[in-house]
Amino acid sequence: MQDQHHIVKIGGRKSKLAVIQSHDVKALIEDAFPQYNCTVRALKTLGDQVQSKPLYSFGGKAVWTKELEDLLYEKDKEKRIDLIVHSLKDMPTSLPEGFEIGGITKRVDPSDCLIMAKGSPYKNLDDLPDGSVVGTSSIRRSAQLRRKYPKLKFESVRGNIETRLSKLDDPVTPFSCIVLASAGLLRVKLQHRITQRLDSSVMYHAVGQGALGIEIRSKDPWVTSILEKINDKETTICCLAERSLMRTLEGGCSVPIGVESRYDDVTKTLSLKGVVVSVDGSEAVEDEISMVIEDMRQDSIICGQQLAQSMIKKGAKTILDHINLDKVVQ
Repeated sequence: MQDQHHIVKIGGRKSKLAVIQSHDVKALIEDAFPQYNCTVRALKTLGDQVQSKPLYSFGGKAVWTKELEDLLYEKDKEKRIDLIVHSLKDMPTSLPEGFEIGGITKRVDPSDCLIMAKGSPYKNLDDLPDGSVVGTSSIRRSAQLRRKYPKLKFESVRGNIETRLSKLDDPVTPFSCIVLASAGLLRVKLQHRITQRLDSSVMYHAVGQGALGIEIRSKDPWVTSILEKINDKETTICCLAERSLMRTLEGGCSVPIGVESRYDDVTKTLSLKGVVVSVDGSEAVEDEISMVIEDMRQDSIICGQQLAQSMIKKGAKTILDHINLDKVVQ
């Protein structure tokens, strides 16, 4: 019989994208450790089950994580899992006691992108007539787009990638286009649907977007030693800084904080940009910082904190404090 310690049990959500992400991590582990076999368990979480409400009305990110976290500490060893694969952008910036991020894998394109309805004559946001409806459930996306394109309209669109695309392509759709994360489309091999990738001149991406965060039991030396082999240094530095910025600004996943980060391994320099935008797009604080990273974890976190403090002095906290999510009309 196979030694129990040679089986790595991976948990993740049940959506098509989440399952692909879990299998990506399985492949990374099995490549680095040919002696290990990984199993993948897919679970429906509260966020998957409640599709009728916009995401910001849930409050917090635990909607994607709670059921899976319970399995990390499951008493029955057969049912217990060793790690959870998340889209890093769905992970709370502070994890509950007993849990930690054990690893962050190499980031796929972190940008947001535009997808026009099938047969649309338009290619980008500048082409759209006034009053066109853009589908997005993200306040970060709609706030930034309202700032640049005040004549467009924004409506919530929920569901997995395929569901959102089918709503967009429906002949009676209200949407001219929808905004999604480029990484999700790349992972499910639907990148041919992307009509425009949005850089920070139009939209800063979400904290952690495009990266996978691997959640583990705190102080689990065996799993930690496995993840050290599949971690991506550049992505980890960028994402630790982004998450530190958000944590210091006290923003959950539902507030309009956007980021862009770059790490140069030759000069050891991290460049971090951030933006906070009011829901209606009328107010914004944009700022950036560069810092040499000596201690990967500590310095990345300090970089995020310093940018947040600078943005707070410029009024970012005031904008965030004024956002009452219950009153947001998407």
